[in-house]
Amino acid sequence: MRTEEPVPAFDRGAGSARTDRPVQSARSQHMVFVHQACATIVLVTLTLVLQSAGVAALIQWVRAHLPSGIRRFSPWRSGVLMVRLTTLIVCLQTLEILLWTLFYRLYCFSTWESAFYFSATSYSTVGYGDLVLPRAWRLVGPTEGITGVLMCGLSVSFLFAVVQRLVERDEQEELIEARSKS
Repeated sequence: MRTEEPVPAFDRGAGSARTDRPVQSARSQHMVFVHQACATIVLVTLTLVLQSAGVAALIQWVRAHLPSGIRRFSPWRSGVLMVRLTTLIVCLQTLEILLWTLFYRLYCFSTWESAFYFSATSYSTVGYGDLVLPRAWRLVGPTEGITGVLMCGLSVSFLFAVVQRLVERDEQEELIEARSKS
């Protein structure tokens, strides 16, 4: 009876093309996942800290720039306030992208430009796919996309809250004016 030698299993890398890398053992795959998960947890936590600190600072800034003595904002002043807030939020989002960029530059890409480009496309969920993370870090990219969507959502909700507050001030002032005339 003829016995066949076991054929090594190969990793199916990009698409369905056969690659020359043998499949990793279950233990080493588990360790790669744990390594990725730990790095991802640290990055997500730092992103949340940056977002929370940034929004807290913006709240203080808004309180300082919305004096209580002014009942109504002109359309011009409201517009300027929103442009300033949006600019600060874009700066905050850029700092968060730079945090992930630092990680990618240290562990995944050889240039800052590639690291920033990959991070920005992942954070914004554009994800062109022309740059790909090394296999050892491939789960970090999608997590950045999820985190980016959530952080952008939090930033938009902050802007919405400010606009709502401005509208409420105007409505209250109109109501006070209407009551004083009658």
